[in-house]
Amino acid sequence: MVGLTKKDRIALLRSVWLFERCTSREITLLDRATSEAEVPAGRVLAKQGELGREFVVIVDGKAEVTRDGIQIAMLGAGSFFGEMSLLDQQPRAATVTTVEPTRLLVMTPTEFNSVVSTMPSVDRKMLVVLVERLREIEAKYVPAAERLSPTELT
Repeated sequence: MVGLTKKDRIALLRSVWLFERCTSREITLLDRATSEAEVPAGRVLAKQGELGREFVVIVDGKAEVTRDGIQIAMLGAGSFFGEMSLLDQQPRAATVTTVEPTRLLVMTPTEFNSVVSTMPSVDRKMLVVLVERLREIEAKYVPAAERLSPTELT
């Protein structure tokens, strides 16, 4: 597989909803923090229960996501995983295994922390986007009658 051009890498990172609020300067900094990798079919990229070590964007190829041995998703070009572990460095919530040769952009926690120390706005923008997604999920899947009122929280 041929490596991506800088323009293609930037476009791919721009398409990741996690970075949707980032400026061009911030995306360029994130691009510098990523590395390209090519992996064969059958490679375990993340294992449920193990400590998360990186954030991954799929450039091309496919990967299966399983939780407790049950397939819950199939990831393709433009999909990503590891954002939770990137932010909190907690164990993986699922296992991700390539099902065909796959090309990736990878960012380690060290690289991400370097980005955030250089430009703290990236961290804040990612958190805002994650909160927006969480609110959307809550509105969609948690019936209003089952949500706790502020007085029930205390």
